Amino acid sequence: MLATVGVFLILTLSLNLDAGYCGIPNFGKVLAMIAGAFVVAFFPGRILASILGLSGDFVVDNASMIFQINNFLASDILISVALFIATIIVAVGFGMLVGYVSTRPAVKIGSGPLAIMLLAMGEGMRVIGINYAPLAGGSIGISAPDVFAWAGGDRFVVASVVLFAFSVAIFFYINRLTNAPLGRMLRAVRDNEIAAESLGINIVSVKLKTMMISSAIAAIAGALYAFYSGAVISTAYTRASWTFIPWAMMLLGGSANNVGVVGGVFTFVFLRKIIVMYKTELGPYLPFDVLWLELILYGVMVILILLYRPEGLIPEKRTKTLDLGTIKKLQKA
Repeated sequence: MLATVGVFLILTLSLNLDAGYCGIPNFGKVLAMIAGAFVVAFFPGRILASILGLSGDFVVDNASMIFQINNFLASDILISVALFIATIIVAVGFGMLVGYVSTRPAVKIGSGPLAIMLLAMGEGMRVIGINYAPLAGGSIGISAPDVFAWAGGDRFVVASVVLFAFSVAIFFYINRLTNAPLGRMLRAVRDNEIAAESLGINIVSVKLKTMMISSAIAAIAGALYAFYSGAVISTAYTRASWTFIPWAMMLLGGSANNVGVVGGVFTFVFLRKIIVMYKTELGPYLPFDVLWLELILYGVMVILILLYRPEGLIPEKRTKTLDLGTIKKLQKA
């Protein structure tokens, strides 16, 4: 639960920043997610293979090389932590680059073309990963160095706690960001671009910077998920899992409300766990394969939310610039 909540919380918070607050129709959230995963697939393993002097092709000889790399990491916690931090930093940089490249061509044209651009590039990145084996092992996938190998039998517990700690830190960062004057500026761009531009706000610059920040955060989610699972398989990064579900979580919890996003993520993850736990019992009563139950329930839930409670479980709250008491103190000063 911790690991799943952590990944989806980071990803949905990043979506809430660009779509909820700034109004960018980001239907390609999987793009930044898979970018972070590709950094884990490509960067740390080759670095360690070079340091350890391992010969061979990292993709072809992946199993034997990862075995030796993980044995080394299991005995050196400092190298593991340093490699983990370095990979996260590279993922942030690559995520920002991907966010800029995917947004810049269409940001001036309008929301429709930008939405299509992001959707197409998200699918394109997955196709590249499937067909270009040197990047992430092609359709078979590739194993990643286990930077938590030093934890031994508690490996998954430690990884889950680290992942969840990242999600909590990112929640406070985005919450602070959106409750600052920047958050009010993003809402102004979302609500009325012409009015915002008349006040001197550079719409293109604001959207580009917002996408770069949100893409960097989503790339962190991708890198953390790849480290946690220990492998990167391009076919697993689908639009349904990493774009549609975060949108559903955001809509359920409340767009432009970070606390609402937390509630939406916990609700959906809990629902998923219930389905997984009782799918055997539910199977005989369903007219279709139980594997489709999760996506069908998500789709029905999104339709019901949009029809009967489009503001979500916790509606967006307006942030005040300054309270009356602070204004009076400033006037006296």
